[in-house]
Amino acid sequence: MEKALWYLIAGTRGGENRARIIRALEAKPRNANQLAEELDVGYNTVRHHLEMLEDHDVVERGGRTYGELYFLTDRFMRHWDEFETITEHLE
Repeated sequence: MEKALWYLIAGTRGGENRARIIRALEAKPRNANQLAEELDVGYNTVRHHLEMLEDHDVVERGGRTYGELYFLTDRFMRHWDEFETITEHLE
């Protein structure tokens, strides 16, 4: 998981937005539209980042329909400290 987090957050152009999405989901579950509005990022951009995060087991969907909520996975939460370390390098 640590390597995946370094790649997702610090190793690619969208890392800062993915970190913002993770922080928003840590506060409470949201759907893609809510995230787009709250973060002032395009809906398609948010969907792209959510798909990447889902592919790497950082987030999971609470359903498979339009408007489904996204949650942080238990596996990711066990690596929260590593996430914090990585995001320090973004600033």
